[in-house]
Amino acid sequence: MIVGTCGFPRARKEVYRRLDGVELQETFYNLPSEGRMAALRAEAPEGFVFTVKVFQGLTHPKGSPTYRRTRGFTPSEKNGFLRPTRENLELWDSFERLTAPLKPAVYVFQTPPNMPAELVGEALEFLRTIRGDARLAWEPRGPAAEAPGLAEKLAELGVALAVDPFRRPPRPSPFYYFRLHGIGGGEVNYRYKYSDEDLRRLLDIARGREPAYVFFNNVYMFDDAVRFRELAKGLSTSGRV
Repeated sequence: MIVGTCGFPRARKEVYRRLDGVELQETFYNLPSEGRMAALRAEAPEGFVFTVKVFQGLTHPKGSPTYRRTRGFTPSEKNGFLRPTRENLELWDSFERLTAPLKPAVYVFQTPPNMPAELVGEALEFLRTIRGDARLAWEPRGPAAEAPGLAEKLAELGVALAVDPFRRPPRPSPFYYFRLHGIGGGEVNYRYKYSDEDLRRLLDIARGREPAYVFFNNVYMFDDAVRFRELAKGLSTSGRV
């Protein structure tokens, strides 16, 4: 089990020392440089796992407020929503090349809540087209997340349905990718701090589901991830996992 955080909530050296991995967030807002990716890979200890949140040009349509933080890229009407357009496919080729020096374990696609459910079929075609050796995970939100049989269709492609397991129970998958956004509230509750009981429930959910990536994405992500990792490692050492 890989336990980590979405982004670096503390100094990188401390994160490298205390956790198993990081889901890189900077790759969502801007296309990365190969030099930056190579530098991160070089400074991280052997065995530390990077996953990357895929650039929003592939997942978010023109007009998305998240583009306010983007430099050097202007989306077209044919970008976003994981549609199998020439623009998206060429952008994926560039993104995969730029991130290759990082050696990502998983590429995570997070689509916005305004993605129409009728575009799920196109997204599946996009994922089928780009499917290669890399592990892919998709976290749909809004109506797209409720598409019937989505997890099963993704599993047929070898792609994981990324979920917050406290909000949507995981389905059989080629691997498991959990993004923890807090309990209660709406779709996310970033200010939530997980209790010890919550973490025990999470371990029960994750137990037996391997390979599993567990990434916290809340205000207290570092402390919660460290506590969960210690719980998981402690039970593993005692032979209970």
